[in-house]
Amino acid sequence: MTEEALSPPPIFVVSDGTGDTGAAVAKAALAQFQVETKLRRFGGIRQPSLARRVVAEAERVDALVLFTLVDHGVARALLEEAGTRGVPAYDVLGGMIAKLSEHLKAESRAQPGLLHGFSDDYFRRIEAVEFAVRHDDGANLHTLHRADIVLTGVSRTSKTPLSMYLAQRGYKTGNVPIVPGIEPPAALLEMDPKKVFALTVDPSMLLTIRQARVRGLGAPPYTTYADPEALIEEIRRARRIYRERGWQVIDISGRAAEENAARILRLVEAD
Repeated sequence: MTEEALSPPPIFVVSDGTGDTGAAVAKAALAQFQVETKLRRFGGIRQPSLARRVVAEAERVDALVLFTLVDHGVARALLEEAGTRGVPAYDVLGGMIAKLSEHLKAESRAQPGLLHGFSDDYFRRIEAVEFAVRHDDGANLHTLHRADIVLTGVSRTSKTPLSMYLAQRGYKTGNVPIVPGIEPPAALLEMDPKKVFALTVDPSMLLTIRQARVRGLGAPPYTTYADPEALIEEIRRARRIYRERGWQVIDISGRAAEENAARILRLVEAD
């Protein structure tokens, strides 16, 4: 079992701004516990679809969601999705704003981003997050060429969470799966190889992840998707494609998304 699997589940801080406020509150509360856990920020969440996507990722990694969303529609979408998926979620500012409104006899402005204002960097990150959502799992290949970074790999190699993390850093990131028995799409093959990062993982770790996925879906336990021999052949084929295309390979085994993103960004920023 990996160190990551033994550590407490993470905490997601979801915000319509930078996430500084929610992160500060979380750190202050965590100081009361002799436990180390990871905080992941999701800033610039101003659309219900983005809020739902974050909750789906929280369900995958068993995270607690803390949010500072002043737009009622986005907050409601997040809470509804959390309720449906059984993800614990807590509104950091909602109760305080309601009490202040009652005390001051005034309505709040309900305007996102007032604390930090707007900047070119902020809007760049918003655009990158929207791009990552639109280009997740091989979607919208006709505009993939606009990506700063493209991730590829076999199923369950953390392409989506890593794409979202890189987008939070302002990089337009798409991800395209390598599917057994199907040639990679032309849009991926035509990308500048320096922009493509191929994700690989230890086969035994991937087998464990896929078996858990199959159990979660209630599918028959013996499927090609989670068959050890088929999985090894799938990884071999993928690695052969990586070599032939000259893509940069990132082994994600036992590493958190933050660490893998940092490795990718070092290579991107070195060019």
